[in-house]
Amino acid sequence: MNALFTTAMALREAEPGVFEAELNEHWTIGPKVHGGAMLALCANAARAAGDGQALGVEPVALSANFLWAPDPGPMRVVTSIRKRGRRISVADVELTQGGRTAVHAVVNLGEPEHFPPDDSGEGARPLLSANPVVDLMAPEPPDDIEPIGPGHPLSGLVHLGEGCDVRPLLSTMQPSADGRPPMIQMWARPRGVAPDPLFALMCGDLSAPVTFAVDRTGWAPTVQLTAYLRAVPADGWLRILATCMEIGHDWFDEDHIVVDSLGRLVVQARQLALVPAAR
Repeated sequence: MNALFTTAMALREAEPGVFEAELNEHWTIGPKVHGGAMLALCANAARAAGDGQALGVEPVALSANFLWAPDPGPMRVVTSIRKRGRRISVADVELTQGGRTAVHAVVNLGEPEHFPPDDSGEGARPLLSANPVVDLMAPEPPDDIEPIGPGHPLSGLVHLGEGCDVRPLLSTMQPSADGRPPMIQMWARPRGVAPDPLFALMCGDLSAPVTFAVDRTGWAPTVQLTAYLRAVPADGWLRILATCMEIGHDWFDEDHIVVDSLGRLVVQARQLALVPAAR
């Protein structure tokens, strides 16, 4: 089984609304399956079970509870359609392994933001935007930013490099000397294909924990994550900015903003997670 993202998202329908899937060792953080990959897999199953065959219908909003961290290997994704509407449908999704539910998600299916053509030919801009990423990050990573792979400082922890090109700006992951909130910056794109809505949603949980800012670098399990697919990404690099409001002694929040090569907001995500133990 190869490491490509498209392979990781593959589903086989075992019975109506029930799908078989597999996430291998390349889609892990440490020994456990990456939460963003599981979120994207749930979104794909909801799309397949719902109105995913309709043109333009995508998982526009997801709310996921992480019950436990599964190991790489076969998984089962069970869906139940709660609503079929003219603009929005709603699906319940459970990702299980060995008969035990690892992720429970509620997925809203609909059409993401449209960009009507304008005189520039690139599509109209939003009516209002406070997106900070465009001014902070270039559309492509600078040449001196290395991808996560063999020899990279994060290679022993983050194993996604075989399936996608991930380039973190390591200086933004250093402990904060003056108490400023973290602003972790990274670029990512899948290998061999253009980024799609599922890859963009996965990027909503791609950053190393913002707790790196206070030198807490161990396992930070996500308890709940909510993500919005605001638009379908254009081809090219995705820019990811991870921030937080507060890192407590027990809990921390983490926000992701994902922007495509055209500067469009494609994903917003917020999670509540547990602070790693002090070393």
